[in-house]
Amino acid sequence: MEQLFFAHPTAIIDNDCNIATGVKIWHFSHIMSNCILGENCNIGQNVVISPGVVLGKNVKVQNNVSVYTGVICSDDVFLGPSMVFTNVINPRSAVNRKNEYAKTHVGKGATIGANATIVCGHDIGEYAFIGAGAVVTKNIPPYSLWVGNPAKQIGWISEYGHQLKFDKEGYAVCFESKEKYKLENNKVNKIVQ
Repeated sequence: MEQLFFAHPTAIIDNDCNIATGVKIWHFSHIMSNCILGENCNIGQNVVISPGVVLGKNVKVQNNVSVYTGVICSDDVFLGPSMVFTNVINPRSAVNRKNEYAKTHVGKGATIGANATIVCGHDIGEYAFIGAGAVVTKNIPPYSLWVGNPAKQIGWISEYGHQLKFDKEGYAVCFESKEKYKLENNKVNKIVQ
């Protein structure tokens, strides 16, 4: 049967993986059993995708990222170089905690910047933006912008990745896409026309 994805010869792909059409897996990456990679994912160099991980369509995983068991990424997620997921809240080398893996869901279109850390058990809302080096220790609302250690919200962001400036009535327009957004009760929604 014809392989419908690309894997560099140095990549290791375990049995029982579900890898969709158009996926690219680059140098020295390891795709472990029972994971799902959606169409057109791009898996950078020296990446580990652990058992049971699910990546939606068009997920970009940059170099040196380990996506651990318990992580689910929706479509169009960007995982920056050397960012980190955890999956156990209190790891100890001598204590087996595989039955305590905490779940982390990354919503559609979210970006996690280079060297950021996502502490397990916290969800990242759709189109949220986590800045480089941020340490996430709580759930992140959709369209929100976070930086620092621990991460703090500094604003709101459009689906195109631009910071939104809301007027007195709570409306903002992304300068690139011209899409409109409404801020109400500390939540942002895109206005569909």
